[in-house]
Amino acid sequence: MIAENDLSTWLAIVPAYFEERNIADVVRGIRGQGMSVLVVDDGSTDATAEQAVAAGATVLRHPVNRGKGAALQTGFHHAIQQGVSWIVTMDSDGQHDPADLPSFCALASGDIAVIVGNRMGDIADMPRLRRLTNRFMSWLLSLMIGQRVADTQCGYRAYRADVLPLLFTKTTRYDAESEVLVWLGRAGYRIESVPIRTIYHAAPKSKINPFADTARFFAMLRRLHRESRREMENRSVETGRD
Repeated sequence: MIAENDLSTWLAIVPAYFEERNIADVVRGIRGQGMSVLVVDDGSTDATAEQAVAAGATVLRHPVNRGKGAALQTGFHHAIQQGVSWIVTMDSDGQHDPADLPSFCALASGDIAVIVGNRMGDIADMPRLRRLTNRFMSWLLSLMIGQRVADTQCGYRAYRADVLPLLFTKTTRYDAESEVLVWLGRAGYRIESVPIRTIYHAAPKSKINPFADTARFFAMLRRLHRESRREMENRSVETGRD
């Protein structure tokens, strides 16, 4: 029987795109907590993959950039075959502290499907625009999920392995992480949060496009709303036939 609270039975999935400066430290930090690491190199042409391998990670590579959501899905496919108990998703730029991994592990249980990192308890160093955006999007998504999730935009998460087949979304960019939460919430799965530290440091320009990714986010919400309405209408028709 796999022990849920044993980090050696967990797998960290780290999507990476042009992160040769940070990826080795991220991998070493995770491995220092006793967890295996899978880096999905999403089409980088620098030394990201080589640095990750040298630091002790398993690496899968996309020949071209497909987006963070697609990189996560590649990681999920791999994890399903590994027999792990939980998987953790972390960013590759060093903003997620591996020292918080035991907090995820301590909360893990069979009645929780996903644990989402919560940065909103310590926002002194969070850029003001990001803080306001996170609060608005978390409020909006929590309504759709049917549960309060304090920081829906945080990519530092732990998923119970048996829900991985539910995580294959239609979206392939940053909006995929929001879509995952909506599907899990609608399916009745319990979502919990754990306070985490976020490290803000001097780094290259963010890979998030504030205009394109915001547009994708709202397009995803509209699609999910349409799909939900169609499902309710179909149920109504089937009930009428009965």
